[in-house]
Amino acid sequence: MKPTLALLLLACSLLLGGCAALRSVATDVSTYGEWPAERKPGSYAFERLPSQQARAVEAEALEAAARTALEKAGFAAAAPGSEPEVLVQLGARSGRAMLAPWGDALWWRGSFGFHRYGPWMGPRWGMGLQYDALRYEREVALLIRDRASGKPLFEAHVSHEGTSTQIANETLAAMFEAALMDFPHTGVNPRRVVVERPE
Repeated sequence: MKPTLALLLLACSLLLGGCAALRSVATDVSTYGEWPAERKPGSYAFERLPSQQARAVEAEALEAAARTALEKAGFAAAAPGSEPEVLVQLGARSGRAMLAPWGDALWWRGSFGFHRYGPWMGPRWGMGLQYDALRYEREVALLIRDRASGKPLFEAHVSHEGTSTQIANETLAAMFEAALMDFPHTGVNPRRVVVERPE
């Protein structure tokens, strides 16, 4: 095999491997607020509610999931001992829903198809059936307040649903990234935002 052909095949396999390692997380995002037009993102600190203080391990995991999204939006964690410019509150919930097949006239989530099988003379119609009885619903919320005045400046709510039983940190991180995707603009509520995350 020629060296140039080998290099080309290697480059293609690396490119395809990189594409396969990405996962799309589709979310519904609603954002609200009046971030001052002249104000730049500044230093932040997380503010925990009393219930979150009582569950410190879970609160730390939630904050870790939101940290990268805040940094992408231009914020920086306040240095220890210094006063942050804004305070960030986070929230999350997860639930499971059992769907009844009679709740939707098109419950199979499938399709009708027109197929031709091998050497057979005529086409054949078929119907594909798929029914997911369990759906997992997840939501995250983010609130950014001015530390000095306490005024809320930006609020975001993000929802995501799927069939996976796991609430991976990567999924939460993608949801927070979707929350701040258009920061500081608000936009149409709700709107569909798809975030690509590594597997």
